[in-house]
Amino acid sequence: MATVILVRHGRTTANAQGVLAGRTAGVGLDAVGRTQAARTAERLGVVPLVGVVSSPLERCRQTARILVGRQKDPPPTQIDGALTECDYGQWQGRTLADLAKEPLWTVVQTQPSAAAFPGGESLAAMQARAVASVRRHDAAFEARHGPGAVWVAVSHGDVIKSVLADALGMHLDLFQRITVGPASISVVRYGPTRPEVVATNTEFADLAWLGTHGPETDAPVGGGAGHGTAHPLGPTPS
Repeated sequence: MATVILVRHGRTTANAQGVLAGRTAGVGLDAVGRTQAARTAERLGVVPLVGVVSSPLERCRQTARILVGRQKDPPPTQIDGALTECDYGQWQGRTLADLAKEPLWTVVQTQPSAAAFPGGESLAAMQARAVASVRRHDAAFEARHGPGAVWVAVSHGDVIKSVLADALGMHLDLFQRITVGPASISVVRYGPTRPEVVATNTEFADLAWLGTHGPETDAPVGGGAGHGTAHPLGPTPS
């Protein structure tokens, strides 16, 4: 099976200001975000990628360019609107502090499957189109490059959280339990019997094993021996 690396874009000017950018044009990475993307690109530089698929929004395209720039053999980059940010409608451009006063905020936090943004889309619709996109690209990369193919999808926090929730078999109402930080890496494999979530929200650790460790079709009983890296994947060290 192929391996998809889900990368959130680096921090943006809107993130730093506590503003919900949504699909607003011209929102790019700030200095911190560019540093974060460069760090992620360095981690992925040891992994031979067969392709990169990005959301069309500027912050994701910037992140994708930085990632591709660190590849020994730069793979082609595709733009897919199905990986774009959720359409937050009338919430777009407002501060998170202001939005937290809205009745819908509680629904978004506790029952996301019922949340539909005024003038925008629902979180359920966002998840459906994002999951379909990732699975479609994953199957295409595997068919073209074989079961050892590794590719990257560059997208947004809520989008990636919803894809991970689907892969974990979690109801969308539980997806707020997942954290996806700026420029973080999560790893998923879609096997013949079930998806395998290899890592979530990682910001450090070696990824070289992704280019050498063949995928397994069955889950190892007892947990297995791991991938043998010196620094296991995990959350940001303190």
